[in-house]
Amino acid sequence: MNYIEPRETLDRNGLPAAVLVERQLQGRKWPVHFDSVEPFAIVADIATITLSSVASGFLYHLQDTAGANDVSKSFGMAILVSALFVSLMKIRGMYRPIELLNLRHQVRASCLTWITAFLVLSGALFALKIGSEFSRGTSIVFAMLGLAALLVHRRMTAFLLTKGLAERRFSGRAIVLITDEAGKDSASLAQALTDTGFRVKRHFLLPEPGADLAHRQRIVASVIDFVRGSDVEEIVVGANPHPWSDLRTLGAELRVLPFPVSFVPLGTASDIFKRPQRELGSAVCVELQRGMLSPLEHGLKRIMDVVIASAALTALSPLLALVAIGIKLDSPGPVLFRQQRCGFNGRSFQIYKFRTMSVLEDGPTVVQAQAGDKRFTRLGAWLRRTSIDELPQLLNVLNGSMSLVGPRPHALAHDNEFDKLVRNYAFRRRVKPGLTGWAQVHGCRGPTPTRASIEERVEHDLWYIDNWSLSLDVAILLRTPIELIRGDNAY
Repeated sequence: MNYIEPRETLDRNGLPAAVLVERQLQGRKWPVHFDSVEPFAIVADIATITLSSVASGFLYHLQDTAGANDVSKSFGMAILVSALFVSLMKIRGMYRPIELLNLRHQVRASCLTWITAFLVLSGALFALKIGSEFSRGTSIVFAMLGLAALLVHRRMTAFLLTKGLAERRFSGRAIVLITDEAGKDSASLAQALTDTGFRVKRHFLLPEPGADLAHRQRIVASVIDFVRGSDVEEIVVGANPHPWSDLRTLGAELRVLPFPVSFVPLGTASDIFKRPQRELGSAVCVELQRGMLSPLEHGLKRIMDVVIASAALTALSPLLALVAIGIKLDSPGPVLFRQQRCGFNGRSFQIYKFRTMSVLEDGPTVVQAQAGDKRFTRLGAWLRRTSIDELPQLLNVLNGSMSLVGPRPHALAHDNEFDKLVRNYAFRRRVKPGLTGWAQVHGCRGPTPTRASIEERVEHDLWYIDNWSLSLDVAILLRTPIELIRGDNAY
C-alpha cells in the first residue's frame, strides 16, 4: 500500500488554507473540549434531577400545610433516582454527542429509562419496607416534574450542540488524517472531524495499490517526521477495511509514535461496523436487523395494553351488555362476528367484532363494506358508524394477538390481494396489529377501493413502525376519540 501527500492550497500570502481556517476559527471556539460533552451532559442530568426533586417537595407541601417538607429526603430521593437513571442511560450510550443530537431517540430513551428507574426504586422501597418514609404525593410530583425537566434539558442540549457544531465553536484534538482515496467518503470524514472540533493539521492520501514499497515507506516516514515535535495528539486512518493486512502493517509502523491511532472504515464494507455487535462465545456477532422492540420496550407496551384494555372492558361492560342484547333482538345470528386476520409475522388469528351484517363472510372472497350496504342490519349500521363494533377487539388485546396501537389487520383475502399490489406491504407484519393506528388518526379508515388508498394507509403504518415510541402510542390513543367523533369514512 502506498501513500502520497497532496499539495496544500496556499493563499496570496503563502499560508496554507488549513492554517488560515484554523486561525479564523481559533478566536470563535468555546473553552469546551468536544470530549467533555458527555461528562457535562451527565452532570447536567444529575443537577436537573436534584433540582426537580427539591422543587417537587416545596411545590407539594405548599398545598399540604399540615406536612413539613424534608429537604434531606428530597436529596436522598434525587441521589437514588439519579444513580439509576444516569447508569441506565450511560449503559445505552445515550450520553454520546452523536446520540445527544438525536432528539427523538433521546425523548424515547429518557421516558423509558425514567419509568424504569421509578419502577425499580418503588420495588426496592417496598421490599425494604421503607416506602412510608417518602411522601407519595411528593414522589408523584417529582416523577412528572423530573421527566418534563429532563425532556426540556435534552431539547436545549440538542439545540446548543447543533449550533456549536454548525459554527465550529468546540475545541478539539489536533490530528493527522490519513485516507486511502480523495473521494466523497474522505471529504465527508475530513468535514465530520472538523465539524466535531478536531483540527486536521495535515492530510496524507493513500493512492491506489500498485506504487512501489520505497514510495510507501517515504510517506510513512514523512508522517512520523511531521508528528514528532508537533502538537498533534492523535492519528486518524480512514480506509477501506478490505486490505486489513496492509492496515495492520501501517499500525505497526506508527507504533513508534506515542499517540493513539484510530481507524475509521470507509467504502461499502464500512456499513458492517455501524451495526450493533455482541459476543457469541469466542465469535463476534453483527446484528444485520434488530427486532422492532427491545425486551424492555416490548414489556412496557404489553403492560400498557393489558392495563388499558382491562380498564376499558370493565368501564364499558354495561354498554357492551346492552349492545349484545340489542344485536340479539335486532336480527338472528350470533352476537360476535369472528374472522381470520393476518397478524404479527404473518400468523393468522381470530378477530372479534360485534356482528353488524346479515352475513358472516370469512373465506377466500370477502366483499368490503360500502356506504349504504344492504348487508348491514338496522343496529349494525349505527355500530359501524360509531366504531362500537370494534370494542370486542379489546379481548384480542388481552390475549396478545393484537395491541392497542398498530396497523389495522385486514381479512386474509384482502391481505393477500394488497400484498401483491403494494410494495413493502408485508413490512406491516413486523409488529402486532392494533385496535387503532397512525393511519386511522390521519383519516385512513373504512374501505380501500383504490390502490392509492391502500398505499397511503401502508405509508402511515410503516412510518409508525419506523418511529415507534411509547409516547407515540399514547398520542395516538388520545387522538383516536377525536377521529371517532368526526366519523369520516366510517361505514
